[in-house]
Amino acid sequence: MTDNRYLHAELIAAFNSREWDRVSALSTPLLAGYPDNADVHFIAGTAALERHELRRALRHLNRAFALAPQRAEFPAGLARALLTAGESRRAKEFADIAWACAPSNATTLNILGNIFSECSAHAMALLAFKRAVVLAPRHASFRYNLATSLVNAGDIARAESEIEACLLSNPHHWRSHLALAHLATQTPAKNHLARLSALLASHVEDTEAQICLHLALAKEHEDIGDFSASFDHLIQGKQLAGSALPYFAEQDTAVFDAIKRVDSATKPRHGHDSNEPIFVFGMPRTGTTLVERILSSHPEVASAGELREFGIAIRKACGADLLTSSHDSITARISSIDWRQLGEIYLGSTRHVTGHTPHFIDKFTHNFLYAGFIAKTFPNAKMICLRRNPVDTCLSNFRQLFSRKLPYYNYSFDLANTGNYFILFDRLITYWRQRLPGRILEVDYEDLVHTQRATTKMIIDFCRLPWHEGCLNFHANTSPVATASSVQVRTTMYTSAVRRWHKYKPQLANLLSILERAGIKID
Repeated sequence: MTDNRYLHAELIAAFNSREWDRVSALSTPLLAGYPDNADVHFIAGTAALERHELRRALRHLNRAFALAPQRAEFPAGLARALLTAGESRRAKEFADIAWACAPSNATTLNILGNIFSECSAHAMALLAFKRAVVLAPRHASFRYNLATSLVNAGDIARAESEIEACLLSNPHHWRSHLALAHLATQTPAKNHLARLSALLASHVEDTEAQICLHLALAKEHEDIGDFSASFDHLIQGKQLAGSALPYFAEQDTAVFDAIKRVDSATKPRHGHDSNEPIFVFGMPRTGTTLVERILSSHPEVASAGELREFGIAIRKACGADLLTSSHDSITARISSIDWRQLGEIYLGSTRHVTGHTPHFIDKFTHNFLYAGFIAKTFPNAKMICLRRNPVDTCLSNFRQLFSRKLPYYNYSFDLANTGNYFILFDRLITYWRQRLPGRILEVDYEDLVHTQRATTKMIIDFCRLPWHEGCLNFHANTSPVATASSVQVRTTMYTSAVRRWHKYKPQLANLLSILERAGIKID
């Protein structure tokens, strides 16, 4: 008993100091003696999740919840593991269970806020983050998460206040400096350049500081018209951000080629009859969120956010990852898919966010990879692909700091890699255009901003929806939006982003050469 008491004390100390390997080692003998100890199962499951041992994490967290379902942190921890496993519907169910337990711990509330946000339950996320901040007002990360949720909800003024409160608690919360730079257009009279420059000079050994501060300075220098300084900071920030993420262009080339080969070798069979989904995709930062806001302003359409469920459904249906498996093995597996059943699985996995309207939008940008499989699964679904000036597309992708946890964006840390990735995208869309005539509506961002009414009508007609004047007033749409464009889409249509690349023309010579050699038209 005494030895177990010591072991338990050591386990708690290791857990509090986030020594996950030690937590894992200590929990095993404790559970051997006390297999029904819910706390130890929860701690062991949390450590396994941090160590990327997903099956073990789910086993322990399920057991903790079964032993003490009334403890809010247990269903919250299980929800977090389920979300990691790509089970967003079940994750939302357990997050709701945790919320019903009336959590009073700030960390649990913050975890629930993140889960609700990932599951597109943005109102619940905002409420959870607000409660977390009330309980722990000096916790900088909780303040930052609340600010992010407020941006999603369109409350930019309060978001700015929360970020400043975050920085007051911790001036070294680097991501907050970057977020603050993007909340508004800075001016020569009102900006954060002095503070950002001083911090940059005093934290030269801190990589995360250098990444966020360089990119914040790039944004603010661009706002005041100093494009040379802006680009210098952008290059330095993105190089640092990508330094730990090796990117191999030949792997993406192989993936794009394999997608075409597998698609052309796969015979279409009867798919699902539903016409509910509207898939909006394209290269990131090309207007996908804008089109989503336009369509979701229609009373017959709801936005389900950026869903990864279609790719997950494909992976589960064929027992392999389309993007990493060999061509021969994946072709046989894809050929055996029951497309109607796949559609049922996809629709079932999205029900928690699709609403009760006749149609919903799935705006996962990289669904352009799966367009052929979407067409087989949903013969009646609509697909819309956003196109934008090639150089503006590449520059906008390079300017954005995408999540470094997702491999989809690893090309974006180098401008040449971004150019080559665009070429792969452009060729794949050309293939889909030939393979799926009439199935994908290609919308030019420039047409949308210059001829708003005509292009909006084209989109609405393609989706076979009755005209709704509110689609022109997308900026008045009050529903949350959780993308890098969350600030921009709350304003009226603007043209200032068109041909932005001309401001950086001297710095883009290599990119222009890459695109031109591939036959991409530059204007």
